[in-house]
Amino acid sequence: MTMTCASRQSSSVYPTGSGPSGKLTSPFTGGAYPIEEVNMTETRLRSRKSPYPLWFFLPAAAVYGVLFVVPTVSSLWFSLTRWDLSTAEFIGLENFRQFFSEPFLVKGLVNTLIYALTTSGLKTICGLLLAVLLTGNIFARGFLRTLVFFPVLVSTIGIGITFTVMMHPTKGIINAMLETLGIPGPGWLTNPALALFSVALVDLWKGVGLATLIFIAGLAAISPDYYEAARIDGATRFQQFWRITLPLVRPATITVITLSLIGGLRSFDLIWAMTRGGPGFSSDVIASVIYKQYQAGFYGLSTAGNVILFALIAIIILPLTMWLNRREVEQ
Repeated sequence: MTMTCASRQSSSVYPTGSGPSGKLTSPFTGGAYPIEEVNMTETRLRSRKSPYPLWFFLPAAAVYGVLFVVPTVSSLWFSLTRWDLSTAEFIGLENFRQFFSEPFLVKGLVNTLIYALTTSGLKTICGLLLAVLLTGNIFARGFLRTLVFFPVLVSTIGIGITFTVMMHPTKGIINAMLETLGIPGPGWLTNPALALFSVALVDLWKGVGLATLIFIAGLAAISPDYYEAARIDGATRFQQFWRITLPLVRPATITVITLSLIGGLRSFDLIWAMTRGGPGFSSDVIASVIYKQYQAGFYGLSTAGNVILFALIAIIILPLTMWLNRREVEQ
């Protein structure tokens, strides 16, 4: 009995793995490991090679090189040329200078940033609120989850065409419903000030289901014990949300923000289906500008736009992801 108590006292004074002399000790016997054996073990672990041979990674590396590296390098080269699909004349950075000197091209760049920030912000906020609602004890919770996620599975072009009809200024069902309430219906897609934001709302309706699903997975990983302890301490619902839910759901938040920003910066199909960049250039984004330049035969200029879009995504996403991950570790 005395030895057992002494052993417990020793383990409480000296943390597992260290003894009175500071040497590495066994948690079972209390004896010190030889320093030479510990060093050899650490060296062996550091020098341990991958269990897979090098040739095992070659197929994936080949596919990656063919589908990503080669097109990327080719795009960088063609963005520095004036080419017509048969011959290419090297002109340096002229395509990039022209891209940033044309007002409608700069307008597409600005619209891309506005669209990406708007859609990612709305998807993050609405997705989190819907996830909190759909993880509670509400009636028909499973059906409502399916209803929220269903638009994600529908074709983007089909959704774009459908909402184009619904948002028609004179024949659309949305304005017809507003008129029955005595509210004049706006030109959702014909007003230059509303066109881009109207498409952003449709994008929110289609994409919020995926954000909600990610947040539901994040909320399911939070232990109910935290909320139980908070309720015992007298915390309100808002305090529980602010002090428990938001911090612990941060990994899901990072995922939603990253995916939404990338999707917003690369968005093309929904905008093209609904407005084709109009009226005028009011809803043009970089992707639609690139497509229009390619249709007009300016292949070098459109390739330069692709390079700018790639650089824009990398410049925004990489630092943002690093900053969010660092904040998560600090907290």
